[in-house]
Amino acid sequence: MAGVTISDRQLVAVLRPFVRATGPVLDVLRESDPLGLRARAAEAAARGAEPEELAHLRPTVRRRLLNGLASLRVPGTPAWERMTPAQRERWWVGRVGRFTALLTAIPGLGGALAQRFPVQSAVGAASQGVLLCAIAGEYGMTSHSDRVRLLAWVLFGRSVPHELAAGTDPAHDQAGEDANTADLTEELRGAQRDRGRVTLKAVAVTLWRLGRSLQAFGDELDNRPRGRLWHRMLGMIPVLGMFAGYLGERSALKRAVKMARRYRQQQAGGGHHPRDTP
Repeated sequence: MAGVTISDRQLVAVLRPFVRATGPVLDVLRESDPLGLRARAAEAAARGAEPEELAHLRPTVRRRLLNGLASLRVPGTPAWERMTPAQRERWWVGRVGRFTALLTAIPGLGGALAQRFPVQSAVGAASQGVLLCAIAGEYGMTSHSDRVRLLAWVLFGRSVPHELAAGTDPAHDQAGEDANTADLTEELRGAQRDRGRVTLKAVAVTLWRLGRSLQAFGDELDNRPRGRLWHRMLGMIPVLGMFAGYLGERSALKRAVKMARRYRQQQAGGGHHPRDTP
């Protein structure tokens, strides 16, 4: 919708399903335990015993492994519970942010050709949106309406009314929102149904679906935090564009996080100040 002004109602109609769909994605990223060690260690600790898989190891090696699991800073571990919101924020940006930035940068293989289409910008905005929702949760911002208003402000420079963001407006289409949310999370549900677990591929496809849902905003996506000018210039070169795109998305995500921090501070202080791009 290049050149067309997007109303607050249209913006919220897309962002509410988006925010709702990030819930299952973040659950997967939080609970991911590829080797199963974290889950088995937690189960064994609850029984007051050690994981059977470690029983054959020498006591010193076993103790080191258990201490390593206890100090592992990932969601669901004791070490995570001891972390401050700021430390958890850095974890999301440093660990998960690398994965989303890499996925966003893939279209950069096409260089200038990829720049002609909004795919990379849309997936980049989706990646930022997912991470911003994750970080918002660490600071107690758990309601859909709060997260919708956060994304509207950071990604699009818009301050939307509470009533619209909460979905309590009389003209709100709840059935349409439910259908859109189901469409966005279809890959996750399919993987869970067919494999009994959510795969990395399912998460990647869902992120692309989230990006596709934002493509309707066209030029509005240019308002999102972006990388430096040199990132975008190098992004015009085939193959090298992917590397530049990765660095650009990492830079953009850090900018988005700073803006989200400013937004929370403004909300806490009761202020409504203009959005300044860092």
